[in-house]
Amino acid sequence: MKHLLTILPLSLGLIALTPANLPLERLEISQLGTSTGYDERLLTDKKTLLQAIDHSLRYLNSSAAIRAYQNYPIPEITRQRVQRSLVRFRQLVQNSPTPAALQKAVKKEFIWYRSLGNDSQGNVKFTGYFEPIYQASRQKNAEYKYPLYRRPANFSRWSKPHPARVELEGKDGLLGENSRLAGYELVWLKDRLEAYLVHVQGSAKLRLPNGQIMSIGFDGNTEHPYTSLGKEMIADGIFPAEGLTLPMVLDFLRSNPEQLKNYIPRNNRFIFFRETHGAPPTGSIGVPVLPERSIATDKSIFPPGALAVIETEIPQENLNKKLVSRYVLDQDTGSAIKGTGRVDIFMGTGKNAGERAGLINTPGQLYYLLLRE
Repeated sequence: MKHLLTILPLSLGLIALTPANLPLERLEISQLGTSTGYDERLLTDKKTLLQAIDHSLRYLNSSAAIRAYQNYPIPEITRQRVQRSLVRFRQLVQNSPTPAALQKAVKKEFIWYRSLGNDSQGNVKFTGYFEPIYQASRQKNAEYKYPLYRRPANFSRWSKPHPARVELEGKDGLLGENSRLAGYELVWLKDRLEAYLVHVQGSAKLRLPNGQIMSIGFDGNTEHPYTSLGKEMIADGIFPAEGLTLPMVLDFLRSNPEQLKNYIPRNNRFIFFRETHGAPPTGSIGVPVLPERSIATDKSIFPPGALAVIETEIPQENLNKKLVSRYVLDQDTGSAIKGTGRVDIFMGTGKNAGERAGLINTPGQLYYLLLRE
C-alpha cells in the first residue's frame, strides 16, 4: 500500500528501542555530501515549504503532539526542540536569498541525524503517493457500480478477526446487497481498479456527472495487514523482484482485467471513507499534506511533524527522474510504511501527480534536522 491519508490525531505506539537499535545516527557536517541540503525547488516555490512548516508548527502546539513526544526514545529529540528548530528554519527560508545560502546556514546551525535505513548503512527505499481524480456518482446505475463505503455505525463492535475483503465486496467487487456493508455505500465508481486505488491512496477527488467535485478521505480500516499486489505478482513470477513500479502493475491489470478478481481479494485490508467537503488531503498528524513537502514514515520510530531532508530520484513533470535534495516535513504515515528504511513522498493531486508517484521506487537517504542547542 502506498499510503493511507487520515484525519485522526496521532498517538505514537512507540516500539521498544535500545541504544543498539535507535532509528537515527548523528552525523558530522563533514559526512554530508556537497549537494545535501541544496534544494533548487526553492528557486521557484518557497510558499509551499513555508505552508508545510506552518502546518507542522500548528500540530506541535496540539495536545496530540504533547502525547506523541512524551516517550520518544531519543532523549535529545523533544517536542520543544523540534518546534524551535522549525521556527528558526522558517526564518532562514524567508531570509536566505538563494538555495546555496540556505544550505550553508542550515549546515552551520543544525545537527543532522540520518536514518539507519533498511541496512543500518542509511539506505532508504522511497515510494510516492498521491490524491487521484476519478469519475463517480452518488447513485448506483449500470455505469457506476463499484462502491466505496462509509464506516459502519457498529464497526467498533465487529468481532475479530474482521471479515476478509472478499466477504465485504465479493471477488468481483459487486457483492452489493449481500454484503454486510449494504446501506453504507458512500459513492460508486465506474472502474473496479480505480475504486481499489482509492483504497490504496486513502483519499480522492471525485468528478460527479453534474460536474461537481466530491472529496473523500480515510475514515478507518479493518484490522488486516496490507498485502501489496505488486509483491504478489512478483511471487507469482509475473514480474522480476527488481524495478517494479505502479504503472507496470496497473498496465498488467488493465491488459488482463480477468486478473482483478484474482489479485484484489488478496489484500484483506479494507478502507472506509467519509466525505470531506473540499478539505485538502490530510496526514496522520491532522494537517494538510503538500506536494513534495510532506512525507509519510513509520511514526512509531520517527518524530512527527519534524523537519527532514530527503535525497533520492524524483520524476519531474516530464517524468524524467532527477536526483534531488529536498526539505520536507514528516506529517503522515501508512500501513505499508514500516521501519527505518521506508519513506513515502506525497506528490499532489491528479493524473500527473499519480504518474510521477507511481514511478518512485528508488533508494536514497533520509535526514532529520535539529537546531543546535
